[in-house]
Amino acid sequence: MTTDPIADLLTRIRNSIMAGHEKLDMPSSKMKIRIAEILQDEGYINGFKLIKNHKQGILRIYIKWVEPKKSAITGLKRVSKPGRRVYSSFSDIPRVLRGMGIAIVSTSKGIVTDSVARREKRGGEVVCYIW
Repeated sequence: MTTDPIADLLTRIRNSIMAGHEKLDMPSSKMKIRIAEILQDEGYINGFKLIKNHKQGILRIYIKWVEPKKSAITGLKRVSKPGRRVYSSFSDIPRVLRGMGIAIVSTSKGIVTDSVARREKRGGEVVCYIW
């Protein structure tokens, strides 16, 4: 059991990219699935698949490679941690690399990107940055 499953997700993605893997598997959760959906919609991963098993299921993420040995994801950073939660109003949500990356925000209407949160004028917990 991990105390921070989102940090575990980001670390597994980072390690898979550094090792040059095409895919990675991890235990599934609703929040991880939503983050994978956002990564797919924004073009950072090729896709994902939910594999059913007798427990919680397995989330398989397919890494997107733009060149040999160069991933579409350059960097990942966990912002809000279990020991220190980071909240932001919609006007104060930071722009990652001046709009070249995305911030994933957990709002009262679900987990969305920073641009969607600003458009809907919703603040929330800043989960992570991806560029």
